[in-house]
Amino acid sequence: MMRLPILLSVALLLAACGGADEEAAGSASAARAEKSARMAYEGEILAWRDERLARLTRPDGWLSLVGLHWITPGQTYVGSAQDNGTRLAIGPPQLGMLSLGKDGAMSLAIPEGVEVTVDGVPATGTVVLASDVPGPATVVGFNKGDASFVVIKRSDRYGLRVRSALARTRTTFPGLDYFDIDPAFRLVARFEAHPPGKTLEIVNMLGMVEAMANPGRVSFEKDGKSYSLEAVDEGDGQLFLIIADRTSGHDTYAASRFLYAAPAGRDGTTVVDFNKAYNPPCAFTAFSTCPMPPPENRLDLRVTAGEKKPRPFP
Repeated sequence: MMRLPILLSVALLLAACGGADEEAAGSASAARAEKSARMAYEGEILAWRDERLARLTRPDGWLSLVGLHWITPGQTYVGSAQDNGTRLAIGPPQLGMLSLGKDGAMSLAIPEGVEVTVDGVPATGTVVLASDVPGPATVVGFNKGDASFVVIKRSDRYGLRVRSALARTRTTFPGLDYFDIDPAFRLVARFEAHPPGKTLEIVNMLGMVEAMANPGRVSFEKDGKSYSLEAVDEGDGQLFLIIADRTSGHDTYAASRFLYAAPAGRDGTTVVDFNKAYNPPCAFTAFSTCPMPPPENRLDLRVTAGEKKPRPFP
């Protein structure tokens, strides 16, 4: 009769051990899944960083800028010779006669014998130029393809943005620095739509004011506090976020950082991933016209994620 209690005790002990084994196996499986998800996310961010560097350093990327020349209605000779009304830092002595009408119509009369391409195709005579607003801008190439310019429009002004693949900012670029990847700065945000047609006045680095489409704001929580950012639309439907935070001017570029979020899904949410925050072009070159953060986008938060302040050029 003593066997029955003993057998029951053994059975209960084995069952308990079996339960503990199952619990341990479940915990191990969850840990493996968490590690796998973390590695996949880190891989995504590292791939994004590689793409960011490739865009920045390409021959016609932001690091290739060598000039920004504002022009007024009328005619001006363009070229590298000293007697040009618009003197470029690179290119043939005379690239042509640029004409700008009061209505914004623009053309370039190319002298005979000067090698010029327009959107990659050899061009002669007089060609019509389109600005980047509404875009796309006409690309005028010269110096056997190593240099180019486009017309940009900012507020009510027009300018020539000049690029060179041999620019020192590109050929001696020291690379980018980042905070450690932190999944805690990948945040699900609620999208709160504004009435159709709403705009937000954005001031750029030159003090110009532009009204940009303002489809709505994104709201999120971090460490128990609520924050929101106004989004602007550059025409591609993405939510463009121009931000500053408590790291600005210390660990990160003082003026701003940029960040994109996808349009909100059917559930009204999107993802704001500060690990993909990056420096604007004006962090690397004086020949850009970067937008500044609106007051609503100056976060009372240390965003220790994404791109850090630029390294000094050698």
